[in-house]
Amino acid sequence: MSSDLYSTPEHEAFRDTVRRFTEDELRPRARDFDAAGRIDKSLFKKMGDLGMLGLRYDPAYGGAGLDWSFSAVMHEELGRSDNAGATLAISVHTEMATPSLAQFGSQELKRDFLAPAITGETVSAIAVTEPDAGSDVSAIQTRAVRDGEDWIINGSKIYITNAANADWLCLLAVTDPEAGYSGFSQIIVPTDLAGLRYDLLDKIGLWGSDTGQFFFEDLRVPVAHTIGEIGRGFQQQMMQFQHERLVACISQLGASELLWEETKKWTQERVLFGKPLSKMQNTQFKMAHLWTQITAARALNDACVRSLVAGEEATTMITMAKLFSCNAALEVATECLQLHGGYGLMKESMAGRAFVDTRVGTIGGGSDETMLHYLAKQLGF
Repeated sequence: MSSDLYSTPEHEAFRDTVRRFTEDELRPRARDFDAAGRIDKSLFKKMGDLGMLGLRYDPAYGGAGLDWSFSAVMHEELGRSDNAGATLAISVHTEMATPSLAQFGSQELKRDFLAPAITGETVSAIAVTEPDAGSDVSAIQTRAVRDGEDWIINGSKIYITNAANADWLCLLAVTDPEAGYSGFSQIIVPTDLAGLRYDLLDKIGLWGSDTGQFFFEDLRVPVAHTIGEIGRGFQQQMMQFQHERLVACISQLGASELLWEETKKWTQERVLFGKPLSKMQNTQFKMAHLWTQITAARALNDACVRSLVAGEEATTMITMAKLFSCNAALEVATECLQLHGGYGLMKESMAGRAFVDTRVGTIGGGSDETMLHYLAKQLGF
């Protein structure tokens, strides 16, 4: 499905680059990544060589200096990889761990951490969620206490994507427990430091991404690793979440379109009671409804991208898009699995994989309930 938002020759050339990368590097190796529990770290370097890891970032640090429309093209095409785990691992690096660094980091931090992240020489992860603090970010307990020119960090983070592959974390920690929302800071934490360890977690889906829990025990990191101003971490993280939420919408849209297309083929080939499944009215009505959901999700996503390209505030629109698009994707996955019958329950089935992979959309990056809470506030309630 095309959109005039991405119709320039530059967009089409870039889409072709991403599609070829997806077809050559991601789809053929999807099951290998599942078995390994992570994507091959070398893929980040290949993406860096293709200019895919710093699309909106300053060319002074290796970025392309482009706008959100190119990011949307990339993540939609990656969403069509039939491997949501791989897509997630990449989007964490490009849209969840590096945006604050690119926008607020010092020249030294951008030179030392952003530039190699853009080339794919290093991999990043975002460390916010804790065992007792998920969508309510203000409830995190991990502490960073200043000791001269160092932070000493103690605490833990959970559900961290890229746990095994990450070379550094964008960590949100409490630096002043008495200062409320002004008492948090974002800190870059290299993963090879003493006092840091992790355990991998076993998920019901997203098998191609490495998810873990980190433990910090008297970990010492320079105060100079603070992104932006000390005490502004909560506000910066809220801004960074907007990137995460919109990319979740876009990548799941790509995945939903691919699944719908493959399910249409399946219903045309599958014979039931003497005729193709596609000739049954129930199938036709389901598929028509699902395409309507996909089309509506695209309209919301495009509206968000247009606002960002124009430099407009898009928080309310992104909140609505996250709420609607991720539920639409979940409905597509559920109904397409049903149409696949018993085969849909097999791990090798695209429908089965999509069913368990898509479930994260209404939870990760802010649950549906949290989105409704924010949206109600934004609407004046």
